[in-house]
Amino acid sequence: MRTLLTLGSVLLAVVATVAAGPVTPSPVAPGRAAPADTSVPLPERMADTGGGSQLITAEAPNTGATTGRVTWWDRRGGRWVAAGSADARFGAGGLVGGTERVQGTSTTPTGLYDLPYAFGIRPAPAGTRFAYRPVTDRSWWCQDNDSRAYNRWVEGLPADCRAAEAEHLTEYGAQYAHALVIGFNYDRPVRGRGAAIFLHVNGKGATAGCVSVPAGAMRRILAWADPARSPHIAVGTASGRTAITNY
Repeated sequence: MRTLLTLGSVLLAVVATVAAGPVTPSPVAPGRAAPADTSVPLPERMADTGGGSQLITAEAPNTGATTGRVTWWDRRGGRWVAAGSADARFGAGGLVGGTERVQGTSTTPTGLYDLPYAFGIRPAPAGTRFAYRPVTDRSWWCQDNDSRAYNRWVEGLPADCRAAEAEHLTEYGAQYAHALVIGFNYDRPVRGRGAAIFLHVNGKGATAGCVSVPAGAMRRILAWADPARSPHIAVGTASGRTAITNY
């Protein structure tokens, strides 16, 4: 997982998925992004795209927004080319820097993250190459800060993970028809920072911190994403501002 705080050398690049354009000698006021050159594909304005040849960007207009745009990109011939795009939804609490997020705030964490695997209540869409876990009646995602299974999928709820502090995945119906796990707080989870952050199918409105897209877009993303090409997701704002100030 890569968060904004660990990308200090990136400066404004992943602070917002549409942060400043290429570095120029012109000074920029502290805490503000330089004007974005929208003639240049978004990933080419980022100093770090995860090192692979596929990238998903999830862009909100500002940190208080609950809607925005998801675009998925391919690196071809030395340039980034958009493979698809869809309207997106974010957390009901807006967006916040990944290293400053607090569990239970319904905020979507900004940053650059890997995508460990896919899952779903429905079978994997045709062409899916990601490891895909089918949701069963015994599938839970533990969010109990006192559990050894914190921020992990479990088949059968462990004794140290309270049901009230876990998601029973089948109960989310169409939202989890298909999903990708976002590697936020995943490799070395920090208790209290948050769990169960996914890219999944839209529900009725804003999310509890995930990024969501229409069902058809989610199927297209899964058919497009190739783990051999190391896809990542970058989440941020068009303004270049996030709650992170110490990057």
